[in-house]
Order: sequence, then structure tokens, then C-alpha cells
Amino acid sequence: MASFKEHIDTHNLPEHVAVIMDGNGRWAKNKGAARIFGHRNAIEAVRQVIEGAGEIGIKYLTLYAFSTENWGRPKEEVDALMELLVNTLQKEIERLHKNKVRLKTIGDIGQLPKDCRENLREARESTKSNTGLTLLIALNYSGRREILKAVNELAMKVKEGTVGVDGIDEQLFASFLDTKNIPDPELLIRTSGEMRISNFLLWQIAYTELYITQKLWPDFRKEDLYEA
Repeated sequence: MASFKEHIDTHNLPEHVAVIMDGNGRWAKNKGAARIFGHRNAIEAVRQVIEGAGEIGIKYLTLYAFSTENWGRPKEEVDALMELLVNTLQKEIERLHKNKVRLKTIGDIGQLPKDCRENLREARESTKSNTGLTLLIALNYSGRREILKAVNELAMKVKEGTVGVDGIDEQLFASFLDTKNIPDPELLIRTSGEMRISNFLLWQIAYTELYITQKLWPDFRKEDLYEA
């Protein structure tokens, strides 16, 4: 069977792909295990989609890793997720360099535990000169909060007199978002078959094509990315 990769028109690729990584808990439940088991087994899917995106020349990849609503999950699950984030960053940094991946984050990182913040800062700093795929990890992220924060910052500029009301347009507003200087995604992939966008990149996906797959995130591989 021919690979989907062979049929990709590399001259008509999306520049930016965003992914809502959904289904870890359901995947674990199907195997009679705790939810964190699904999160741990999702790491290979993350590796696959990062490498797959880089191999075909996608320039930007945004992964929805932890939303502001996720703090409402059981404390033991949240603590395990934060520990998993730190361990994964430490283990994967060499692979990121090998694949020339530049890491960025969006969302309110300040609310994350100190060790998470420090590991993220070190990973961003050490990969900032890499020239391949730009990987954006959405952590403690909310599309509504991002827009509200941008509105407040823009209002402050108007109050200070550094921005005139007549000068406000879409381009100026976008410059106050977490994704400033990053093109809007042309493709949004959501796993697990759920038909919703879950407060993700609300401004940026106004014209984005949506691709919903029934696959649960831990089962997602390069071929699934190429099919999308």
C-alpha cells in the first residue's frame, strides 16, 4: 500500500498546522488503566507528528497540551502531567536539536510549577537558533483569555496615547496575541472524533480547515498526519 506521504503536494502544504491532542483518557480507559497511562503513551504520538511535520516541510506546528480548564482535573492527574512535562522536556531536548526544532510556548506559563517553568525556559533558550520546524506548545492556554489579554494591552496603549483608536485593525490586534509573528494555521487536526474546538486559538482559526479523526491521540502516527 502506498504511503500518504508519496501523494502529498509539497508545493501546496499548509505553513502552520495546529493539533488538539484528544483521547488520552479514553485510550487508557479502553485498556483498563489510569488516565495518566494514556498521557505517558501519548509521547510517541508527539514525537511522530513533530518529526513527520518536519520531514515534509511544515514550518509551524502548534500542540494543545494543557488548557486552563485542565486545572479542574483531579490533583494527582495534574501533578503527574506536570512531572511528565518536565521529564519529557529533559529527555527530548537532544531530539529537538537533532531535528532542528525551535520550541516556543503560548499560554500563561507563570502559573505552572517552578520546575516546569525553568525547564521550558531552558528548552526555549537552547533551541532558539534552530532553523527547522517551529514547535509551539500551548500550556495553561485559553483562547478567550488570550483575546481578553490582548484587548486589555491594546486598551492600555490607547490610554497612554501610543496607539490611536483609528489605527486599530486586525493586523495590529493580532500583534498583541501570544502568536504574534506566527501565521494563522491553515489546518486544525483534532483526534478522538470530538466536534468542537475547545477554546483553542479562537482568533487564529477563523479561516482554518478542520480535520477530525476518530483516532485517539496515543495511536496517532506520521501516516495519520500525512492523511490529514
